Amino acid sequence: MPTYPDCYQIIEEMKDRYPITWLVEMAKIQRAGYYKWLKNGKVSLRKQDDILLKEHILTIHQTNKMYGYPRIKIALRDKGFKVNHKKVYRLMSELGIQSIIRKKRRVWKNRVSRTFDNVLERQFKDRTENEVFVTDITYLPTKTGFLYLSAIQDLYNNEIVAWQIGKRNDLQLVMDTLSELTTKRNVYRSILHSDQGFQYTSINYHQTVEQLGMIGSHSRKGNCHDNACIESFFSHFKSECLYLLQDNSEVEIIQAVEQYIYFYNYKRFQKRLNHLAPIEYRHQMAA
Repeated sequence: MPTYPDCYQIIEEMKDRYPITWLVEMAKIQRAGYYKWLKNGKVSLRKQDDILLKEHILTIHQTNKMYGYPRIKIALRDKGFKVNHKKVYRLMSELGIQSIIRKKRRVWKNRVSRTFDNVLERQFKDRTENEVFVTDITYLPTKTGFLYLSAIQDLYNNEIVAWQIGKRNDLQLVMDTLSELTTKRNVYRSILHSDQGFQYTSINYHQTVEQLGMIGSHSRKGNCHDNACIESFFSHFKSECLYLLQDNSEVEIIQAVEQYIYFYNYKRFQKRLNHLAPIEYRHQMAA
């Protein structure tokens, strides 16, 4: 369960986007406690700095999985953080992350990866139903480690069509998500776009996409903007739900994902969809 200082720090980071009254109510804490924390100098500055740095390190790692601690140190410097390599190494060790290049050279030395052309080319708008699906994986921190959320989104109405949660960020998680998609939608000649994560460049993934009659598409290497729509969904989920949780047990996280995806698909209106929720928009357009 997040400590009070953790909750106060999250509120401090989000206060420019949401009213403090709403944030403290969602976090189930006293507003007076938050102001006392501010007055006392935001107790434990090092711990707060570590939390903030970890968040940025994980963000950098998600889009640049080949980075080790020296390059992540440079990326942090570019974001305005002055931190030495020893601290970056310590925080990465606590998070359990490292450069995947080193791991692949040691374990997957002879593995051949395959990439698709960037068919999507950031043409996110004015798509028809089932025409373009985008997919990615994000981390979910818990008290006992990390879970991983794999999701597939239809760019027609931004609906999350398929999703799976796993304890490992691996090919099986991706294949299970793709399998769920095929039970719900006609995917023949649909574009399936992802980044160049090792799961999405594996031979098994490449062969499955082709066997399904889908058109594979990959972002340019290290360019998260090429897959901005699914990244945006993950960002909304974390800021509107994950960061406000009082408990981060695996059960609590899984329930939060289920509830938020239902809310996102059925209740959360979007300006681009004529202020309708994704599924509401799909039903209205089909009427």
